[in-house]
Amino acid sequence: MQDPTPPKGGLFITFEGGEGAGKSTQVARLAATLRARTGHPVVVTREPGGSAYAEEIRAALLAGAAKPYGPFAEALLFSAARLDHLDRLIRPALARGEIVICDRFSDSTRAYQGAAGGLDPSVLTALERVVVGPTRPDLTLILDLSPETGLARAAARGGEGRGEGKDRFESEALSFHARLRAAFLTIAAYEPGRCAVIDATADPDAVEAAIAATVAARLPALAGEGAHG
Repeated sequence: MQDPTPPKGGLFITFEGGEGAGKSTQVARLAATLRARTGHPVVVTREPGGSAYAEEIRAALLAGAAKPYGPFAEALLFSAARLDHLDRLIRPALARGEIVICDRFSDSTRAYQGAAGGLDPSVLTALERVVVGPTRPDLTLILDLSPETGLARAAARGGEGRGEGKDRFESEALSFHARLRAAFLTIAAYEPGRCAVIDATADPDAVEAAIAATVAARLPALAGEGAHG
């Protein structure tokens, strides 16, 4: 029998990775799996976005409105969107004991504006301290694949599940995306307790299975009755 009591304090899972890694697909699949396995409420959200104000900032960022002002301006806008998102959606859901799954979070700012964009890591650390504070993911799943494969997939899909066409970041040079991939792998290497790298080159079913096994191993409270590895 499933336990109807949500995990105390909720659980926060984030997905990260380059363009075309399949995050949107896998976020939806994991949410469906956890709802079926645990019976707990699952909130699915995304960054930038997730709240009305943050969605407005998202539209501007992906359209490239902040690009002329450099990575610092972009990081500030991402941080403003994240602050609203945390206050209006993520923290209240976690306080209710719900499971929150977010397509991108602060690691994307570190990778995109930091390692790939050249912004000083100390600036991002300071922003993160103020904006994110203690609300850090319990588990971060980094979907990894070559930038060539990811960009080809994103182009074929018209944007990774966004239906927004080729955005400001997909338009960057291949070298940018190579730095991006290296940045995510570096984040995972520095925080192995929080991060797990998933091979995203496989077909979606195989990726889903790898994610399910990782979640069951890292967050056994979510394994649920009848869970399998």
